[in-house]
Order: sequence, then C-alpha cells, then structure tokens
Amino acid sequence: MDLAELERKLLAAAKASPPGDHVPHAFEQRILARLNQAPDPWAWWTRALWRAAAPSLAVMLLLAAWTIGSGSVSDANHSLATDLETTLFAVVDDAGEI
Repeated sequence: MDLAELERKLLAAAKASPPGDHVPHAFEQRILARLNQAPDPWAWWTRALWRAAAPSLAVMLLLAAWTIGSGSVSDANHSLATDLETTLFAVVDDAGEI
C-alpha cells in the first residue's frame, strides 16, 4: 500500500470522528491524587546527576585540551614507565636495607 494513500485515509478517519466533550469518571480526583503523592527522592538525585553530566564533560574536555596543549615535557626520555619502575623498585630497595 502506498504510504501517502494510507496517511490520507488515516487523516480522513481522524477528521470524521471529532473528540468527545465528556470528562472521564473521577478525572479530577485522579489528577489531584497524583499531584499530592510524595516525591521520589531517587528522582531528584537522578535528575541532579543527569544535569551535572554535561558540565562535567565540558570540564574534562577543557582540562584534556589544556594538558595536551601545554606541552610541558622537559625530558623526552622521561616517561611514565620509568617513573613506575623507580617507584616499585624503591619499595624493594627499602626492604633490603632493613
């Protein structure tokens, strides 16, 4: 079936039956009961975390750009691997001296 034809038929059917004017039974009481329900504390926490996600991401990206852009490497041979090795062997050396 052609989608344009289907859309035309659905719109014609919707226009042929206008919405009713009556309100469902106890509609006001249901709405007021829902408004008077106690708020969920986890909903507030979840909403706050989602709102904090975008600023946290922006701060992370700014700090990453600043770190990459600073280029403050003083020694090209100095790396994280040598720092790790020095730290691990310092513990072994201290234990051997005792």
